[in-house]
Amino acid sequence: MQIGIFTVGDITVDPTNGTAPTEHERIKAMVTIAKHAEDVGLDVFATGEHHNPPFVPSSPTTMLGYIAAQTKRIILSTSTTLITTNDPVKIAEDFAMLQHLSDGRVDLILGRGNTAPVYPWFGRNMQDSVDLTVENYSLLRRLWDEDVVNWEGKHRTPLRNFTATPRPLDGVAPFVWHGSIRTPQVAEIAAYYGDGFFANNIFWPKEHYQQLINLYRERYAHYGHGTAEQAIVGLGGQFFMRRNSQDAVNEFRPYFDNAPVYGHGPSLEDFTSQTPLTVGSPQEVIDKTLSFREFFGDYQRQLFLVDHAGLPLKTVLEQLDLLGSDVLPTLRKEFGDRTPVEIPAPPTFENRLAARTAVHSG
Repeated sequence: MQIGIFTVGDITVDPTNGTAPTEHERIKAMVTIAKHAEDVGLDVFATGEHHNPPFVPSSPTTMLGYIAAQTKRIILSTSTTLITTNDPVKIAEDFAMLQHLSDGRVDLILGRGNTAPVYPWFGRNMQDSVDLTVENYSLLRRLWDEDVVNWEGKHRTPLRNFTATPRPLDGVAPFVWHGSIRTPQVAEIAAYYGDGFFANNIFWPKEHYQQLINLYRERYAHYGHGTAEQAIVGLGGQFFMRRNSQDAVNEFRPYFDNAPVYGHGPSLEDFTSQTPLTVGSPQEVIDKTLSFREFFGDYQRQLFLVDHAGLPLKTVLEQLDLLGSDVLPTLRKEFGDRTPVEIPAPPTFENRLAARTAVHSG
């Protein structure tokens, strides 16, 4: 099990004092959070991609390349790379470059995003979002897998004898997760290619995501990549911890109540009962996270959102300290003990390179 964190990079006013970081402060804070995630033993740091205020991470590979130079072990990923509005050629080359700079410590979660205006900003039509997803990913896959590409499609100019540079590190393309919160076609794409499926199940009840994940698992098996149980699944989550549960609730409530997405909506109690959000003690975070396997089956990656809604950097770092000291060791042991031997290990550059080498030498 890979356990890590993701950020959406929001700039939100701290409701307890009315202050907000500048763009510069927020960007630097995200770097600090990523480095601290490695220090406490986490496996993954992922950043979102947004092109509108109040979000700042418009250039994920720039940020991840900067972080790669200051870390040694942690996998650097995205919580959304916009497959609809980014040029597949640029995605192919940017992430291959990041692979080389990070010695393979990179993968990505592709998604359509949830901001409608982004489409015309990049010369696209939102009505084409699913079609763009299918066409752009098909081209991206070929750009990584084939040294010379001849291609013609509907949404961009043709390519003639084109080679994306640099080539993927050691011939192993970055691992791709397809992120979705509502679109069955995305689950189908992930299954067809044998890629991972990331259900960022932080807003809606588990039953909704069970349907998407079960569809992905069934189609993964249909396309011959393995059994349904062996499909590669990732999940989102959220928490706010203090050693005393009531202290956590009291401290987090004003942030929850004013959060840009769910503030002024469901109560904190209703939201925690219906979604993966846990506000309480480290043991409560452990118990709820271990319950995800009962709903969704064995899975390979768990990412938590911890730095949103105006929480100060100092508080976020304290959350990571608690995660590393009080939660992470137990989750690793419990997931390790409960995962059957036939379930694939989480995808890493090293194990995918070993598999590729074994196929070629065989």
